[in-house]
Amino acid sequence: MTEIRQDGFLDGRLRIVQPLRGYRAGADAVMLGAACPAQPGQTVLELGCGVGVASLCLGWRVRGLAITGLERQADYADLARANAAANDIPMTVRTGDLAAPPSDLRAMSFDHVLMNPPYFLGGTPAPDAGRAEARREETPLALWIDAGLRRLRPGGWLTLIQRADRLDGVISTLAGRAGAVTILPIAGRQGQPAGRVLVTARKGAATPLRLLAPFVTHAAPRHDKDGEDLTEAAAAVLRNGAPIDLGIAKAA
Repeated sequence: MTEIRQDGFLDGRLRIVQPLRGYRAGADAVMLGAACPAQPGQTVLELGCGVGVASLCLGWRVRGLAITGLERQADYADLARANAAANDIPMTVRTGDLAAPPSDLRAMSFDHVLMNPPYFLGGTPAPDAGRAEARREETPLALWIDAGLRRLRPGGWLTLIQRADRLDGVISTLAGRAGAVTILPIAGRQGQPAGRVLVTARKGAATPLRLLAPFVTHAAPRHDKDGEDLTEAAAAVLRNGAPIDLGIAKAA
């Protein structure tokens, strides 16, 4: 990583340094942080935290959290530490692989684990090594979810965002280990198929699965011109740092 730049998130409330040409966090990370149902005083672990965007959006919205990030790429972990310090949000960032986490981390349990696993199974890797590693799956999705469940205390919550066409793999890995599964499809425009899903699940719960109405991000029926056309709900989350209400308190 040779070049970086500073980006604004939550309408400039957070200033985040990211690689200029490597993997760059965007709306998915913000929505992941918005969907995590953490409360003040609780503990949070983000697996594959990158430069820290999801955790820092969560930490900005919910003060008093004890946040830990685990990131395999050392230069991204360094940026996450710098971003946490620059935004005055306490966050401990560990450099390590979720498939073989540091021994002291293996001894810890958390109230919440969040993750944004790589979306793509194959294809031509991106020319930038950091971007390729963040977007192409090397560690299987099932191992990501298994690692998250192992770090959760009983009754803790797992929150993840993933491509909609990989939902079957998420559900099958959770089976028998976590319940109260809530699925929020994310569609770019009204009437379009969902491209992403936000999923929450509670370790050890037996509450039935819930499938929510889609969260639509853009207001116009199609993309006709440049310029932002976020729905009111999407603007509240992406610009103002509002939570995504999954109705978890009622379901728990």
